[in-house]
Amino acid sequence: MKNKMISYRRKEIGWAYGFVAIPVLGFLLFGLLPLIASGILSFTKWDMVTSPKFVGFTNYVNLWKDEKVHKGLFNTFFMLIHIPLGMFISLLLAMLMNQKVRGVSIFRTIFYIPVISPVVAVSLLWMWMLNYDFGLVNQFLWDWFHIKGPNWLGDPHWVKPSLILMGLWGGVGGNMVLYLAGLQSISSTYYEAAEVDGANAFQKFTRITVPLLSNIHFFVVVMGVIGTFQAFSQVYVMVPDGGPEYSAATVVFNIFQHAFEYFDMGYASAEAWMLGVIILILTMIQFRLSKRWAYND
Repeated sequence: MKNKMISYRRKEIGWAYGFVAIPVLGFLLFGLLPLIASGILSFTKWDMVTSPKFVGFTNYVNLWKDEKVHKGLFNTFFMLIHIPLGMFISLLLAMLMNQKVRGVSIFRTIFYIPVISPVVAVSLLWMWMLNYDFGLVNQFLWDWFHIKGPNWLGDPHWVKPSLILMGLWGGVGGNMVLYLAGLQSISSTYYEAAEVDGANAFQKFTRITVPLLSNIHFFVVVMGVIGTFQAFSQVYVMVPDGGPEYSAATVVFNIFQHAFEYFDMGYASAEAWMLGVIILILTMIQFRLSKRWAYND
């Protein structure tokens, strides 16, 4: 009996290790090894045809001199504006969707559909909507307000707001679900006590709702920053040349160009590592600052 139990225990442990080995092997093959390879390639010049040539820190030095890298960083930081805007809209929608009215689940589904929609298809749709000559947005502005709409994707001053507008449309639904879950987890006793003390709706919102959702604020900000710095698909589809005067190109778009258009994989790897360090630093700063305002209970 004891031998059978030991044999069964060994088989159980073997199956456990087998299941764990699958994701670990996937991480090693598709995560760790490419990470190490890109780090090595960042010190080389490689066109993916000839053998890599070691160039030391040349790629990293050239990053500081590359105007496209500077523009890509500026454009990416500029697009971070959509994070606070999206948080405000998402929280507002969540409060509306938290009301006990008939059919509210239908509206929750409608607002969440953009989150699960294919990025390429959505980008093509927004390209058509923002078209200067026959787009629905400019047609709406003219028919309702007699305003001649701008060249959304052809004007360097409007292309980034266009991408931010599209990002808001596609991202508020996901954050709305998070905020909705947070709102439903807040005990009603807080609001009842506030009413007894004579607090109005605005005071309850600023003194109870917003502080008790601070962990969700923190998560949304962190993921929003990481997602913004990884933005690529919508830019590549809507403005495949990086936009007028390279005004829409993000850091990842610039990496893609150097890797698969200019065939300079070493330089692209160096820029990718630069991007990774920037994301790491920003994330660490956010974690450090969160200790001052994020509510933990």
